[in-house]
Amino acid sequence: MRTGPVIAIAAVAVAVIAIGSYMIDFDVTEEGSLPDVDVAVEGGELPEVDAEVGTIETGTTTETVEVPDVDVDVDTKEAQIELPTVEVNPPEDDG
Repeated sequence: MRTGPVIAIAAVAVAVIAIGSYMIDFDVTEEGSLPDVDVAVEGGELPEVDAEVGTIETGTTTETVEVPDVDVDVDTKEAQIELPTVEVNPPEDDG
């Protein structure tokens, strides 16, 4: 599977999602209000809790471990590919 087109499509998808917030224009046509609510509350009491907690000690130690020596050679070449384009037109501001 070629990774170039997949990366290009992912980049376009991210761009479309990022620009999507400009695609909606909300205009408030009527003010709203919250309902009137009367609330009566009696005082409460928290429970008493006895807790015993352990301790955590952190530190470092030096160990010798075997680490693989990996050499990677990648051959690359330039190629022209066709990428999708996206035109974004946000709504005009009425206010």
